[in-house]
Amino acid sequence: MTQAPTPTADTVHRLVRSLLAEGGGGTGGPDVRPVTDDREHTWWVGGRHVLRLAPDRDASVRRRRELRLRDLVRPQVPVAVPVSVAHGDWAPGLAYTLDTRVPGGTADEHDVSAAGEADLAGLLGGLRAVPARQAEALGVPRTAPRSLEALRRMAVHAAARLAAADEFDAARMRQLTPSGAARLAAQPGTAVLTHHGLTGAHVVVSADGRVRGVLDWTAAAVGDPAEDIAGLAVAVGSPAAVRAATLAGYGARPCLRGLWLARCDTVVRLTGRLEGRTGGSPTLLRAQLARAWEPILLERVTDLKEDAAEP
Repeated sequence: MTQAPTPTADTVHRLVRSLLAEGGGGTGGPDVRPVTDDREHTWWVGGRHVLRLAPDRDASVRRRRELRLRDLVRPQVPVAVPVSVAHGDWAPGLAYTLDTRVPGGTADEHDVSAAGEADLAGLLGGLRAVPARQAEALGVPRTAPRSLEALRRMAVHAAARLAAADEFDAARMRQLTPSGAARLAAQPGTAVLTHHGLTGAHVVVSADGRVRGVLDWTAAAVGDPAEDIAGLAVAVGSPAAVRAATLAGYGARPCLRGLWLARCDTVVRLTGRLEGRTGGSPTLLRAQLARAWEPILLERVTDLKEDAAEP
C-alpha cells in the first residue's frame, strides 16, 4: 500500500496562492498557519477561511460527502454551517476543501447561554427534520445504536481504575443499574440524521453564549439521536444538553440515554488516556468528564411511559 503524502508548509502555501488572489502573486498571499500543532492537515488561511486536507482516501470520501450534506442541512438549522469556497484534490486522490471560517470561539472556551441552548434545540430539531432517505442518498451511513449495557459494564471497570488513581468516585456508576440501562435502550424507528461528532471544538460559541455554528460534518450518520445529546453533554454540560434536547421535542428516554452514553464514554476515555492506551489531553478529558457528570433533575425520573407519544 502506498503511504499517503504528508503536506508541507510549501504545499499548503502553493495551494492557497492558487485558490485566492489575496496578497498578489509571487510568494505573497494570505497568512497561513496550522490550526493547532497536532493537526497537520488543518490550516487557518487569513482571518476568513480554513483549509482542510484529507490525510487518506477514506477521509477524502467523507470530505466530498460532507460538501453535499452541508448543503442539505443548511436550510434546516438556525446556526451556521461552513460553506466551501473551493474544493478539489491536493494530491492524487486526496481531497481538500477551503471553507469559510465561522466567527467565534469554541464551547470549550465559552459557556452557552439560555439563548444558546435555544440555538442547540434548533440544531437538534433541524437535524430531525432532514429526511433520512435524502441523507442516505448522499452516502451518509446508517449506524446501529450502541448497547448502553455493554458500555455500562466497560465504564464500571474503568471507574474502578479511576477511583484507584483518586480521579473519580466509582460509586457514582451505581446510579445506572443493568435494568436501568435496559430501559434506556434505543427505541425502534427513532433513527434521525445525526452530526455524530459534537465536541466542544466543533460547536462555535460567541462571547455572549450564543451558538453561532457547527463544524466538521464528516462523521454524520443516520442513527440514534441520543448520540448527539451525548455529544452536547460532553461539549456544553449535561443540564444545557438536556434542556436543549427537551426544547427540541425529545422526551425523557432519549435525554437520559444521551446523558448516560456521555457519562460512560467520558469515564472510559479518561481511563484509556491515563493508562496510555489512547490519546488526548488529560486536562480536556477531565473537563469533559466533569461536564457529563453535572447533575440534572431528569436523571431521577423513573417513569418513561410519556415517551410513547414522542414524534
